[in-house]
Amino acid sequence: MHRTDAFNFLRKLTLRRLWNMTKVYSSFQLTKLLNKPIQWGLPITVAIEPTTACNLRCPECPSGLRAFTRETGNLAPDFFRKVMNEIGRDINYLIFYFQGEPYINPDFLEMVQYASAKGIYTITSTNGHFLSEKNARETIESGLDRIVISIDGTTQEVYEQYRKTGTLETVLAGARNIVHWKKELKSKTPHIVFQYLVVRPNEHQIDDAKRLAQEIGVDEIKFKTAQVYDYKNGNPLIPTIDKYSRYRKNKIGEYELKNELSNHCWRLWHSPVITWNGLVAPCCFDKDASHQLGDLTKVSFQDIWQNDDYQAFRLRIIKGRDQIDICRNCSEGGKVWG
Repeated sequence: MHRTDAFNFLRKLTLRRLWNMTKVYSSFQLTKLLNKPIQWGLPITVAIEPTTACNLRCPECPSGLRAFTRETGNLAPDFFRKVMNEIGRDINYLIFYFQGEPYINPDFLEMVQYASAKGIYTITSTNGHFLSEKNARETIESGLDRIVISIDGTTQEVYEQYRKTGTLETVLAGARNIVHWKKELKSKTPHIVFQYLVVRPNEHQIDDAKRLAQEIGVDEIKFKTAQVYDYKNGNPLIPTIDKYSRYRKNKIGEYELKNELSNHCWRLWHSPVITWNGLVAPCCFDKDASHQLGDLTKVSFQDIWQNDDYQAFRLRIIKGRDQIDICRNCSEGGKVWG
């Protein structure tokens, strides 16, 4: 985190949240030591899905491919408030993003405002096509703490090779609107991040992206490695620049993940996903929520977090993470605080 952003996060910590973090982290470390799933506390971070709808057709995204087996829809404000009333005092981060474009949900910023009023650090990730003057101003006023805007190219020709049907100039105009209204309203938030997903078609524009971020006045630019589904025999999206690739060639000429899959996973202890219709999934790599661990429309979050299905999934991680489909293409290798 940058200094201002870090201070903003730290000022939202409470003794209750610190105690919850301590319990979660301790139980994770004890799990690794005893090789037995132990879970104390509630999540530190929760990702909640405003919508599964998206205006773009990115080739490695289920929303973009229109490839979901689950139903498409929008998160309802009443349901959102119910969940926040249960867990809002314990969680530190709330990520308004899983699949889809958050701003398509007409109630999105109302829900951000509700979470902000509870002192929760709020984040969203957007493709930047809905940051009109009106939405930009309302975003600042909502209290959103961090906004991640995907650019993925500095010319339209390059940008649209991944962000299919997207318009770069619209994204850049939206970013300028956010920067403008943040200054106009003399707000310290949100922390504005350009996210650049490095793939082979755009890797030559990395330096241009840095200059563009500085010119527009965003607070930070991050370069992200891309997850691709079909990588074993190579993929035209895999970068040639090694530091930006999740994959490497092995001795027999096939591609494999760089990270070793340790038989533990911090995400299963601190960071679940809640879909727009209340399903709880283990992590953001379960994009189709195929490993459903509970339904918040039927039972409380606390009941799901400690239920037999969740504990059984944690045990599967310990016994052999490489046997779980969503783990085989994971870039994190079980690291903590990554």
